[in-house]
Amino acid sequence: MNNIMLDLETMGKGSNAAIVSIGAVFFNPLTGELGDQFYKRIWLESAAKYGKLDASTVAWWLGQSDEARAEINHNDSVGLNEAIRGFSEFVFGEAQCSFADIRVWGNGCTFDNVIIANAYKQLKLQKPWSYAGDMDVRTIVELGRKLLNFDPKKDMPFEGEKHNALADAIHQAKYVSAIYQKLAEATHRDEVEAA
Repeated sequence: MNNIMLDLETMGKGSNAAIVSIGAVFFNPLTGELGDQFYKRIWLESAAKYGKLDASTVAWWLGQSDEARAEINHNDSVGLNEAIRGFSEFVFGEAQCSFADIRVWGNGCTFDNVIIANAYKQLKLQKPWSYAGDMDVRTIVELGRKLLNFDPKKDMPFEGEKHNALADAIHQAKYVSAIYQKLAEATHRDEVEAA
């Protein structure tokens, strides 16, 4: 597998937002198969040292469920450096492809991938995928809605606790795969009809 769905929980919305958890799962969008998973909670103090907090996001977190809020201040949290290094080890250790072929999907071209890339820069570490490997969940969701009238993001039941980075990553991998498969079916059907 070379596709990784990434989800971050943050204390901000900007490109340098403080990261409080990282969730990721390898997946195959053509089959929907899920692979190995990664999840780390990050101490708020460490997150704030390397990223920015904004009041509106902190207020939003205060309005979430007890379970979601507990993820922010958990006793098994680690420093951002340890979490980022662990994510790199996860990617390099589990990827079944070359560096150039790794694809990291984030929910929005200006959110997950950009924020974690900035964390890598802050820590003076190299991110484990190339600039060409950034993939955008929102774009494929829009393709599903507009080209196929298909919206599993809205219609697919969510399993687990919302705003848990790993549960969110798994859900995103499932609905991206569903759209990807529908697009592949439509392309194959068009090729058969044209033959």
